[in-house]
Amino acid sequence: MPLEAVTLAAAREGTLVASDTRATAVTLGLQAEVARAAGRAQLAENLERAAELTGLDDEELLTVYTALRPGRSTAAELETWALRLDERGASRNAALVREALAAYRERSLLADA
Repeated sequence: MPLEAVTLAAAREGTLVASDTRATAVTLGLQAEVARAAGRAQLAENLERAAELTGLDDEELLTVYTALRPGRSTAAELETWALRLDERGASRNAALVREALAAYRERSLLADA
């Protein structure tokens, strides 16, 4: 959909849907390059992780988000999510889940098995 077609009227008419306004992995990757070139490494990493997540559907994304909340998942559940993300080509996000797992383990924030 061309940018000019993204209007409030189109949303009201139902011709504009959520998927029409989603950022693509390519767009997020380009934004990461700009951020990195500007010396904003942390922002670039966040954008690269976001680019990986464009391959997940909304329900799966919400499920992994919920699983990452402290006290919601066991160590095994988080490791399973990390493996799934690796399998989906989301290695940066898998590493983030493993970092969360280590932090939750250290701070006793894992759910009881």
